[in-house]
Amino acid sequence: MDASRDSALAADELLQAQAELWNHVFAYTKSMSLRCAVELGIPDAVHRRGGVVTVPDLVAELALPRSREPFLLRLMRLLAHAGIFDAAAGVEDANGLTAVSRLLVSASGAGQGLSPFARAMLHPIIVSPSMALASWFRAADGGANAPRVPFAAVHGGRDLWTVAKDDPEFGAAFNDAMACDGRFVMDVLLRGDGDALFRGITSLVDVGGGSGGAAKAIAAAFPHVRCSVLELPHVVASLRPGDGGVEFVAGDMFEHVPKTDAVLLKWILHGWGDDECVRILRRCKEAVPSREDGGKVIVMDLVVGSSSSPGDERATETQLLWDVMMMGVAGSPERDEREWRKIFHDAGFSGYKILPVLGIRSVIEVYP
Repeated sequence: MDASRDSALAADELLQAQAELWNHVFAYTKSMSLRCAVELGIPDAVHRRGGVVTVPDLVAELALPRSREPFLLRLMRLLAHAGIFDAAAGVEDANGLTAVSRLLVSASGAGQGLSPFARAMLHPIIVSPSMALASWFRAADGGANAPRVPFAAVHGGRDLWTVAKDDPEFGAAFNDAMACDGRFVMDVLLRGDGDALFRGITSLVDVGGGSGGAAKAIAAAFPHVRCSVLELPHVVASLRPGDGGVEFVAGDMFEHVPKTDAVLLKWILHGWGDDECVRILRRCKEAVPSREDGGKVIVMDLVVGSSSSPGDERATETQLLWDVMMMGVAGSPERDEREWRKIFHDAGFSGYKILPVLGIRSVIEVYP
């Protein structure tokens, strides 16, 4: 039956289907070419050369062997076609920065410094679980010793946090990635919707806030808000006291959250299953006043199907790509609105409001 259907397709339809198949098969090449560009420092090199550079000059700027020039030309051709760089009009073999590659530039005031995020997300430790998906699916019911997620299957049964601790180079890269992404998102949020989000509150606890980057940004933008960070004891012990006007509190979000007007959960819940999320949210609900008195929990996370550009298929595809990456690395899901609603209801909250103001991610105000 399939053969007869294929024979009914015109030759050009079959070839178009083959081209699409090949595009999917070789899509990893674009990611790896981006990784190469970041590791070589190409975005910064183009910036240093004034924002547009020829390939021969780029070879010189990067101190690469001259014999690599024709190969770098091919790499830049792909990245320009992908929109990461711009093939400069009127200048042969020249490329300029685009909005995408400017995000990767590290120079203050010239870019957003997101190269560490790209570098960590394309690190072999993060990418390797995707090579084991099929074998993991087959082994999923193999008994108590079966790995919980593909990440564990390829890393000797260890989870992400154990690997990050065992491998200092990767651990530092991962921490840098989270820090630069946090700075970027908080900068965007505080430029736009921050005033409405933090209006009326005088205290905030950033649960799982790491070194306090988000809390410090909020404290600087809204001096009337007393900001604290709840983190595990070993994290707090590693930090300098009194840094950035933020108080650090050692504790466990599953056990207790300090009393406050608002709780911030930034990229926390997507790392946990539904039951764990309900437990965390119940502790948060206990910490804040009633809805009538202005209490709320601020969740910054991905809502599948919601974005700053409604109907944008690329945004939805990116959300789904992130979800499958999380499936391989941590096992926890990215959730759509229906799934979030159930978690909030099970945790005892009265309502919520989704604000799709962070690109593919959203801010969710959750009310006691």
